[in-house]
Amino acid sequence: MPSYDFALILSRPFYEDELDPLFDRTYGHVTVSIISEPHHAERPGNASCSWQGPSLAAAIMDVVAHVEASAMDVRVHRVEADPLLTIRDIAERVGRSTDSVRLAITGSRGQGGFPASELSSAGHRLWRWSKVAAWYDLDDPQLREARPTARAINGWLALREVVPDVAPAPEAITNALSAVVA
Repeated sequence: MPSYDFALILSRPFYEDELDPLFDRTYGHVTVSIISEPHHAERPGNASCSWQGPSLAAAIMDVVAHVEASAMDVRVHRVEADPLLTIRDIAERVGRSTDSVRLAITGSRGQGGFPASELSSAGHRLWRWSKVAAWYDLDDPQLREARPTARAINGWLALREVVPDVAPAPEAITNALSAVVA
């Protein structure tokens, strides 16, 4: 079964005492943002993981169920299925050394024009995998599956938030996506 990398944007971060139920349900394969002060609960939280499933949609829906069942009033608001990667992650995915990737980033190697980092914090930069894969001219089947799947599930999450009585069951979304997403 393939493993899929994705992140979930949550209604709020987890409190430390909510981590054990999540760990028990996911065997530690889901990492979440945590808080210790109640006034920080007004901020969105996040969860990230590499999760196995028969499809990306099935993997996402599985983790959504685990996250929401683990902590009272935590809701998943959005999914990001195009991961942000470090230089080391990029090197692993493209089969090159970290030095080779660094040289590509600086323009000393390759055709130039390496994608700009999406996020920079405390000296660490992260790049969007879809842009890096395109630069290396890689065809990643998981990215082809990620685009329509993330759009559909994000639509379902929004519908579920606004009019929960008419939102289809998660299995209906997973089945519909597996019929159209190869």
